[in-house]
Amino acid sequence: MTSDIEKQVFAISRPAPALMKYYVMASFVFLPLMPFFLLLFYFRYHTMRFQFDEEGISMRWGILFRREITLTYARIQDIHLTSNVVERWLRLAKIQIQTASASAAAEMTLEGLHEFELVRDFLYSKMRGVRGGAAAAQPALRNAEGAAVGSPPEAESDLAAALREVANELRAVREALERK
Repeated sequence: MTSDIEKQVFAISRPAPALMKYYVMASFVFLPLMPFFLLLFYFRYHTMRFQFDEEGISMRWGILFRREITLTYARIQDIHLTSNVVERWLRLAKIQIQTASASAAAEMTLEGLHEFELVRDFLYSKMRGVRGGAAAAQPALRNAEGAAVGSPPEAESDLAAALREVANELRAVREALERK
């Protein structure tokens, strides 16, 4: 079952045409090397593909040096939106996705999206959904009397019951040693 937001995000597979306009403007900054950068940006734009699915995000680009990055939603740690003056004028932004890797740089940068806020909100909801599911699967915490704290009694697992038995056995051994 997919929502309308998921359908919109899953339909995104290429950057917006405004990204090529941005690349042309950016290549003018390097006036002596403009033809080289324009060619580089042209191939980057025309080979860039995104794929959003239930598991994660995939981005690929390049002709001679093909690059592909795939991230699962569980690995996402932080999401940043950045845009300069020209990108704002073209209604574009870069979505920088960070993971818990050793590098401080973004693991993946999605660029050329008009729907950047929709994608950011979608990624946050997926990221939280993965973490919320993992938290629900953890065993219940117990207070000193052995009553469940913060979760219903039917959420007990076999592991929690085995740990309670071990704790009771250790308590009985301790009491037996104290009597001697």
